[in-house]
Amino acid sequence: MNLTREEALAYVKPHLKQSRYEHTVRVTDTAVELAEKYGSDRKLTELAAALHDYAKYKDIDLMKRWIAEDRRLPKDLLDYHHELWHGPVGALMLEREIGLDNQAVISAISAHTTGKKHMSVMDKVVFLADYIEPGRDFPGVDEVRSIAKENLDQACLMALKNTISFLVSKDRTVYPDTLHAYNDFI
Repeated sequence: MNLTREEALAYVKPHLKQSRYEHTVRVTDTAVELAEKYGSDRKLTELAAALHDYAKYKDIDLMKRWIAEDRRLPKDLLDYHHELWHGPVGALMLEREIGLDNQAVISAISAHTTGKKHMSVMDKVVFLADYIEPGRDFPGVDEVRSIAKENLDQACLMALKNTISFLVSKDRTVYPDTLHAYNDFI
């Protein structure tokens, strides 16, 4: 799989709203900066970031079928909010549709929303870039951006903490991979 940044962005653009496409470009730029700072493969990280939201607006019933039918996807995803599905389902859709075959890229796309235990540097970079890209504006994001300049793990931990706190404050469920990621960083 040797897509350039431009080819990857061109591939996802028709599948995204304009605002989400602009978010994707910012995530890609942020991921490249973080990759260079923290030693993740620049080209592969850029590819993962450019493709990360490919399935964001896919039909919910289609994603349900993917989860139900693909043995690689955890069935408990169906018990959690459908906003979490686009990472793992999208990674497998890209595998089938464009021949995405790099497991590190697939992992980073899959875990970009929830995080997971034993995240690679690329997983962390794409997860964090999605969280801190310059268009994001919510309580705590500026602090995470600041920490990201010094310590990738601490920034990921703070992002996970903020996410878990937000979900708990809204009486929402927390996906187990998010808790596993948090515990792993602790």
